Amino acid sequence: MADASVGEGTRESPWNLKTAPGTSEYQMWRDETADPPALVCQVGSTQLKYHLRCVEDLHAMLKARGDWMPLGAADEQKAAVDGTVEAWGRSEGNPVGGWYGLRKGYRGRFGMYLPPLLEALGLAELTHDSRNNRMRAR
Repeated sequence: MADASVGEGTRESPWNLKTAPGTSEYQMWRDETADPPALVCQVGSTQLKYHLRCVEDLHAMLKARGDWMPLGAADEQKAAVDGTVEAWGRSEGNPVGGWYGLRKGYRGRFGMYLPPLLEALGLAELTHDSRNNRMRAR
């Protein structure tokens, strides 16, 4: 969908991405000045923020897993399905010990917005079906 040459991952030159089904466009960029350093996701007028380290952490987890993993995107207020990228992004067993999302009320959707970025950076493969998409490490 997107490729790593589109944008540099800065606020001035963000990554322009599409969700796995290709139905929504959004932008992401690094904010290394934030405390903690953040990955900013701009979806229309809504801004979500995740720990910047989530890109490396998610890639490492997928490499260790070695197989396809369902995305399972869900809002913060909804439970994540076990065994999905979304569930891992809020699990006490991940490297940050809980939510990668930094903005209360907007901490979910990890499984929606992170996978296309990893694909654009060449770190993962992603399916692009209308529903139930999966990813695996490259």
